[in-house]
Amino acid sequence: MSLQRRTTLALAAGLVFVRPGRAATGDLAAAVNAFAGGRAPQPGKVKLDISTLVENGNAVPVTLSVDSPMTAADHVKSIALFNERNPQRDVVVFHFGPDAARAAASTRIRLATSQQLVAVALLSDGTAWSHTVDVIVTLAACIE
Repeated sequence: MSLQRRTTLALAAGLVFVRPGRAATGDLAAAVNAFAGGRAPQPGKVKLDISTLVENGNAVPVTLSVDSPMTAADHVKSIALFNERNPQRDVVVFHFGPDAARAAASTRIRLATSQQLVAVALLSDGTAWSHTVDVIVTLAACIE
């Protein structure tokens, strides 16, 4: 089964699929602005759950969630995670459909050093919401 077919089936079923982060040039604000389509994300609705003190930056658990009823008229379209100091600004983007039970996803990421992380959610009503967390990393990872 090809990856494209799996993605199509997941979308048709209203499930979430993950697109690995692509390289972003520039700073954190530029990456967030590009994802949000020029809209300024407002703080709130999004929850970025990550430890603020990370002992090892090689595999850091993170959970992203959005308070949304997930109906056809009011749902989360996507949630993205951005970082300040890793080689790539955008870490991951999760896409959702209105048939998803809830807008939440968990993964593990690598952190190069202590930095700021920003989660941004785009909703079906055209609004953008964000949550920012400062993370201290004692043992850095992914330094190139």
